[in-house]
Amino acid sequence: MKQNVLKVHPLDNVLVALKDLKQGETINFQSESIILTEDIAGKHKIFMQDMQPGEKIIMYGVTVGTIAQPVAKGARMSTENTKHATDKFDYRGSNFTWTAPDVSKFASRTFMGYHRKDGRVGTANYWIFIPMVFCENRNLDVIKEAMHNELGYAVTGKYKTFTRELVEAYKNGEDITKINISTALSGNGNSRVFKNIDGIKFLNHPGGCGGTRQDAELLGKLLAAYADHPNVAGVTVISLGCQNLQVRDFEKSLAERNPNFDKPVLIFEQQLSKSEPQMIAEAIQQTFTNLIQVNNIERKPAPLSELVVGVKCGGSDGFSGISANPAVGYCADLVVGLGGKVLLAEFPELCGAEQDLIDRSVNEPTARKFIKLMTDYNNQALAVGSGFHMNPSPGNIKDGLITDAIKSNGACKKGGTSPVTDVLDYTEPAVKPGLNLVCTPGNDVEATTGKAASGATLILFTTGLGTPTGNPVCPVIKVSTNSNLTKRMGDIIDIDTGSIIEGEKTIPEVGEEILEYVIRAASGEVIPKAVLLNQDDFIPWKRGVSL
Repeated sequence: MKQNVLKVHPLDNVLVALKDLKQGETINFQSESIILTEDIAGKHKIFMQDMQPGEKIIMYGVTVGTIAQPVAKGARMSTENTKHATDKFDYRGSNFTWTAPDVSKFASRTFMGYHRKDGRVGTANYWIFIPMVFCENRNLDVIKEAMHNELGYAVTGKYKTFTRELVEAYKNGEDITKINISTALSGNGNSRVFKNIDGIKFLNHPGGCGGTRQDAELLGKLLAAYADHPNVAGVTVISLGCQNLQVRDFEKSLAERNPNFDKPVLIFEQQLSKSEPQMIAEAIQQTFTNLIQVNNIERKPAPLSELVVGVKCGGSDGFSGISANPAVGYCADLVVGLGGKVLLAEFPELCGAEQDLIDRSVNEPTARKFIKLMTDYNNQALAVGSGFHMNPSPGNIKDGLITDAIKSNGACKKGGTSPVTDVLDYTEPAVKPGLNLVCTPGNDVEATTGKAASGATLILFTTGLGTPTGNPVCPVIKVSTNSNLTKRMGDIIDIDTGSIIEGEKTIPEVGEEILEYVIRAASGEVIPKAVLLNQDDFIPWKRGVSL
């Protein structure tokens, strides 16, 4: 049933407003009556009792803050009356038991994927261009413009048409505000030349030279991870020649990651070329020759156990932890129950949820690795005057996520409830079925970049405020926490979980719907909006402080 408020956990001493509520309104919740002391917008939290400074605020059944100044029953949680706080955490034994959800309706299902020789299965078939150093980004831009337009992967044709119409109107002395935008933007661009190649992707980045040698080494591992990704069929490498990240370093990282790597890798070094135009022309020509071969790879059935699903949130709001994230979490549990892999990252957004994840770890080494990575990461942030507690953005706070612990415990829900089978440092590959924790920043693009490096072949990305983030090699599926967002930004949203807030559907029902969409997207039957829009965001993490 539709309610005005929600108590997420029996131990909580705050309620979540599910709609805008007015000052003086009486909320009847279970056996309590709460008179609101002020207007409270939907998504925000309501104190259930009078509280004094230092008292703990409980949500999701754990400490998410303490009182900073006296609050009255019926008051709204704010940055003025609340401070971030969490409980201490440590390893306390491995005795976690878990019962998977009923997966019988999915047990015999398959998806149509691209089978690689090493046994992994991709959900897409991409060719990627990798620069060894930022000096080559401009050359990649030139190649991208040429190949995207001529091979049918460009999505900018409609904007070029619109701009052309504006130019013509200007030349003719016409009022450019009278140009019909909807007509100009209706074009869909060229059709693909290669039907079995889902895209040609370009991993422009600001690294490869300058910085520290450790930066270059880590970037080499990241680029090798992308070359080795199951969604990638081949690679063109563009090098300048004198940079810190040498081609041999990249090749070494690739061999260490996958000794049996056998995809085509084309390498071009500008300082050894006759001229820039000739190098670009040769790169295009040789890549085109290989695209003809790669186009022969076709989708074939694969069991759902071959799915590797990353789960991510960005532009989060006060509904993220009670609609989209739990629904994605239920889908994650289904994937784990079917023998697949789920990747949960964003370590700054696991702050306050550590003990639950530690208790769910399959053994002590796994738990200890998580504790060390979390502690070292937070200490790095504290050393420069920051910390995990500073993670929430102004948009998060405005929409009800007052402390990082509230944000984190809601964010953690998208990982589901299954055991933590492995903990991965940045760029480490996921090899164990089940829930894997991946050390990345919370930053949307740095996190999705890291998840793909660990092998995610699809990413479920929940958002309450809307964000256009995507990834070059891993299709990103946008899941809205509320129906208003879907109505406003339907051009970037794939799945709406607002029906949970409205009381129309349950979390398990929506979780199963999400898995159905995942299967269709993994099969190429439906193309996520981020893919259609070429939202190919790629930001390497330099291992400094980034929240």
